[in-house]
Parts: sequence; structure tokens; C-alpha cells
Amino acid sequence: MLSDATEPTGALIIRTLAMPADTNPAGDIFGGWVMSQMDIAGAIAAVEQVKGRVVTVAVEAMTFIAPVKVGDVLCVYADIERIGTTSITVGLEAWVRRNRLDERSKVTEARFVYVSLDDTGKKRPIPVQEDGQPVQTVFS
Repeated sequence: MLSDATEPTGALIIRTLAMPADTNPAGDIFGGWVMSQMDIAGAIAAVEQVKGRVVTVAVEAMTFIAPVKVGDVLCVYADIERIGTTSITVGLEAWVRRNRLDERSKVTEARFVYVSLDDTGKKRPIPVQEDGQPVQTVFS
């Protein structure tokens, strides 16, 4: 999964500013904060794809590549990797813009799995087209 890409893979889902309240004693942003932002972005992409409610069921992989610093703009990109009957796997990349400039650096990549749920909280099949293929979205 770890790549030397110079450009993000997938669609930009969220962009947020790393703040001092989210730091560890060394002054770096907590990994849990980064993971939370990635989970939010993955859920947004999954909801758009399945056209309904989802919950996170697994983090299959997560690699922290470089620290996030206070003042970095964290940009999270999502790419739908797999769609099953009720589950969806989303590849995520977190990139930072240091000092709010255009130069980007990849700091984290991950793969999250979500399950589609109905209104009662039970697993729900992901909608498919007439040919049996998943309904496509901008995140595909």
C-alpha cells in the first residue's frame, strides 16, 4: 500500500487545519486525531457510494509516514477500492500543506472498511444497477 506518489490518489473529501489542542507532548499532532479525520472522510465517501448509512467495521491497514504539525492543512483523499454485498473498502491518503502553501506531502495512508446499514441498524445490501454493478459515484 505504501507508495512514493507525488500526487494524491482519489477525490479530496475533507480539508482541515491542525490545531495546538490536538498535539502530543512532543508538539506533533496525535495519530488518533489524524485517524479520526481519515475515518470521517472515508465515511463520507462510503455514504455517497452506498446512498445511505454506514458504520466503520475495520481498519485493514494504516501507515503513518510523517508527522503532522500545528498549522498544517490536512487534506484527506478517498478512493473506493472494493464494493461487496454489504461492505465497502475505502483507500485513504492524508496529505499536508505545510504553512498553508501549495506544496503537499503525504503523511498517512490507510484502508477502512464500512458496512451499509438500514434504518434499524441491520446490514443492508449496497444498491446495484440493472447489470448487477455497483451504482457509480464521483469517488469511484
